[in-house]
Amino acid sequence: MRPFLRTRAYDGPVRAVVLDWAGTAVDHGCLGPAAVFVQAFALHGVEVSVAEAREPMGSEKREHVRRMLGMDGVAARWRAAHGHVPGEAAVDAVYRDVEPLMLRTIAAHAVPVPGLGEFVDRVRGRGMGLGSCTGYTGPMMEVLVPEAARQGYSPDVVVHASEVPAGRPYPWMCYLNAMRLGVHPMESMVKIGDTVADMHEGRNAGMWTVGVVRTGNDVGLSEADAARMDTDMLTARMAVATARLREAGAHYVVDSVADCFSVIEAIEVRLARGETPYPA
Repeated sequence: MRPFLRTRAYDGPVRAVVLDWAGTAVDHGCLGPAAVFVQAFALHGVEVSVAEAREPMGSEKREHVRRMLGMDGVAARWRAAHGHVPGEAAVDAVYRDVEPLMLRTIAAHAVPVPGLGEFVDRVRGRGMGLGSCTGYTGPMMEVLVPEAARQGYSPDVVVHASEVPAGRPYPWMCYLNAMRLGVHPMESMVKIGDTVADMHEGRNAGMWTVGVVRTGNDVGLSEADAARMDTDMLTARMAVATARLREAGAHYVVDSVADCFSVIEAIEVRLARGETPYPA
């Protein structure tokens, strides 16, 4: 094989996209995991709000529990219920319930978001690779992947948090996608997700990073509920989510993955000018 050495800025086309799963590709509103964390804490006598459950979304699920227990309000409620501050034993205890609850819930939240199929067709029509990564674990993805495939969504690569030393915000899942897709350099790839953790992951990986809001965790609405909500209220909710993702480093923020192909075309214009994802 001829040796490869980069000697100039990459100015070619986008070669691959890497999609998050819940809230981005499937499960409009990221409803499945949010409900599970509320239920898991309730089993331990601790009430948590949906907003608290959503705050660390995108993280590997054990880390998600750890971060929730690190919240002042949740820690105080745990201490009131159990007589001590939560430590690693508490993380283990809650996570033991998260895993089976998630396994029972995931299959019901595998419906692709509107427009995903058309986006996938356009990506593949251009010869780009279609990767994916998630805070879900291996056993969870063993449930989700075949159910999503049954409903029409099968990315080329699936990387889950169990496969890497640490999940988001570390870039390892994106790097593993690049390896399995055979794509280099990282600036020829686009990461698409709906959480702050997704934005940090994509930026840390040196990728163009796109946030989606209407289908995502921060807006937190099913497709039907979003359609029913007062337009001004929905717009305000999406504006808050947009600001969070931009603050987290998103190069672009759009309503959903259905809007992302035009973003890819805009990125290709910037690449042709010699721009990179690295400047803030």
